[in-house]
Amino acid sequence: MSTPPTWQKSSFSHADGECVELAAADGAIRLREGDDPHVVIRTTQRPLGRLIHAIKADEFDHLGA
Repeated sequence: MSTPPTWQKSSFSHADGECVELAAADGAIRLREGDDPHVVIRTTQRPLGRLIHAIKADEFDHLGA
């Protein structure tokens, strides 16, 4: 039986539920939005690191409103 994930909120989270949460469990990293915790994205450390690097490099700014 697997251990339930322990979710951690981003330090940039808002008190009104607008946040990203991460958990490591069963050899994977899981991501979810705090306001919709039933939708979970599962990945591993390397692709998540690449995503975070791209976000910090503003590679997705053109997608914003």
